[in-house]
Amino acid sequence: MTELCPNLTLSTSLPKRADAVLLGMATINQDQPALVGLLPDLDKAYQKAYGTSISAMAAAMGAAAKEGTVTTLPSVDGTRVLVVGLGDADVTPDGVRNAAGNGLRAIAGLADVENLAVAVSLELSDPELIQAAGEGALLGSYRFTPIKAETTPAAVQSVTLVSPVSNAGGKSAVELASVIAEAVCQARTWTNTPPNLLYPETFAEAARSFLKDQKIAVEILDEKALEKGGYGGILAVGGGSARKPRLVRMSYAPRGASAHLALVGKGITFDSGGLDIKPAGQMAGMKFDMSGAAAVIAAIHAIAAAGLKVKVTAYAAMAENLPSGTSFRSSDVLTMFDGQTVENYNTDAEGRLVLADAIGRAAQDSPDLIVDVATLTGACMVALGLRTGGLITNGEETSDLLLDAAEAAGEDFWELPLTEYVRGQLKSPVADMKSGAGNRWGGALVAGAFLERFVPEGIGWAHLDIAGPADNPEEAYGCTPKGGTGVSVRTLVALAGQLATR
Repeated sequence: MTELCPNLTLSTSLPKRADAVLLGMATINQDQPALVGLLPDLDKAYQKAYGTSISAMAAAMGAAAKEGTVTTLPSVDGTRVLVVGLGDADVTPDGVRNAAGNGLRAIAGLADVENLAVAVSLELSDPELIQAAGEGALLGSYRFTPIKAETTPAAVQSVTLVSPVSNAGGKSAVELASVIAEAVCQARTWTNTPPNLLYPETFAEAARSFLKDQKIAVEILDEKALEKGGYGGILAVGGGSARKPRLVRMSYAPRGASAHLALVGKGITFDSGGLDIKPAGQMAGMKFDMSGAAAVIAAIHAIAAAGLKVKVTAYAAMAENLPSGTSFRSSDVLTMFDGQTVENYNTDAEGRLVLADAIGRAAQDSPDLIVDVATLTGACMVALGLRTGGLITNGEETSDLLLDAAEAAGEDFWELPLTEYVRGQLKSPVADMKSGAGNRWGGALVAGAFLERFVPEGIGWAHLDIAGPADNPEEAYGCTPKGGTGVSVRTLVALAGQLATR
């Protein structure tokens, strides 16, 4: 594990060191609230210290089963006790994940805490619930380390899941939760990093460093290699910045893999809009425009660390979109990696150009499925809001795969349509196609139709537009923090797991 996540373990009883214990409360028997995961040793200590049970104390202090609620009870023998609402007793993995996230956020937010050992006891009766609780606890404890002269110690050092399940399935669930949480937290940290520190060159090297502990081959194409290879989209977008673009190619090829998944991520480390510059108020959050690249890099690490038997080739297209005398322009005609020509309609629609080059390159690897991930359009945010990503695919089977993976991962995506009318908006009198329709209607669909043009016939393709959920500007909720969320990492790992077992 990295310093981004606490150490996660599994135990059948309360560990000797527990600075904080998280219990649950759910509605049972005609909506009556009841404690979930009550530990006998802890209850005896409570009886001795306060002359009452933990259940009675929780009721007296107004602990509730409502999801999202967290109640702090009096400490006992130096151990803090918190109760988190689980909702109905028939709780889902996603409900457990978010409850654990709520509880750990509350613990990490307590005054004057550092390097806590936390026990989570929520009656985790099967490996699926164990994995969900582990993910939620680690993701809920996440904090972006401030860039300060003095380092800040972690609030939570370790998490122990208390469960009667002690077999290999339970231990595997803990290991997988740790792997996935580490990946999500790394994606969050990259997206939260200021753009003067994370730009194409440093981002590419950070990816190489992060992946070095896995059997993943990494190739970084600099601006000279990109020019030699004919990556017209990436070069155009990155041409206005002194910080030159990069394309990172990552390959994981385990023995016995029968399916081949290609992942493509948009890595615009800062998006000013280029010559079609954004208004000042809309530019502040543009460090998050590399969230798609962060997600695919993190996902391939988790897939390899989990040992999933699926071949994965990932591409992260990295550029900084700035205005200068060398910037590309609206009306420029660009020759893309696969030879198609594009009439550029707006320099602030740059993400689809770097993705098109990367998709064209990924297609040469002859994968079974290409999935691209990008903070692509404000139009998708208008349509679906801040917590739901858009999904566009070229086939029903692919749609079902992605939606099933997202549901298993506890991430929210909604499928959007592609029609012949939308595809027709890309006609150009001077090139093979335009990069957009030139109007604001159905912008997310038009962007998807553009990307589809670079997917060869016979290859499955899915596009995840994460413009809304990649950055949470509101208060934290469940296992989702304020700021970068790492969205789509869990879905991509779940998708790889599905392909590995088909």
